[in-house]
Amino acid sequence: MFIGEAPGQKEDELGRPFVGPAGQLLDELLQSIGLRREDVYISNVVKYRPPGNRDPTPEEKEQCMPWLKKEIAILRPRVICPLGRHALGHFFSTLSITAVHGKALALTDAMTVFPIYHPAAALHNPGLRKALFDDFAALQRFLTRASSSASSVSSSP
Repeated sequence: MFIGEAPGQKEDELGRPFVGPAGQLLDELLQSIGLRREDVYISNVVKYRPPGNRDPTPEEKEQCMPWLKKEIAILRPRVICPLGRHALGHFFSTLSITAVHGKALALTDAMTVFPIYHPAAALHNPGLRKALFDDFAALQRFLTRASSSASSVSSSP
């Protein structure tokens, strides 16, 4: 499960997450590790575009939390990838995306949070593009290890 901040203009127009330029980069990042958009669930912390495309306020994030919590409860993902600081803040309010991007953080025994820079950050700061691809490569290694651990546990007598 990938969680972004809030819809941008294109997302607001089409009613789907990550369909603008950041979504195109997200698709490219997914493809770089052998995944397609159809293989993952994508959502946002805030379900509507804040006026003027500004950062969502703490109140707006809090108002939308019941929907995000419900999505997580229904899907029960093993791995959640918050994209950027706003999404990370929902899970770990004191951690900086700069300090923890590309690292697996245990949320519960059954759920891991794997923070990644928001694709839009790389569109505004091209120097982050390599970090994004490196983070997705690290995500792929983590998913591969988690998958082989789960299959060895499920196949043991």
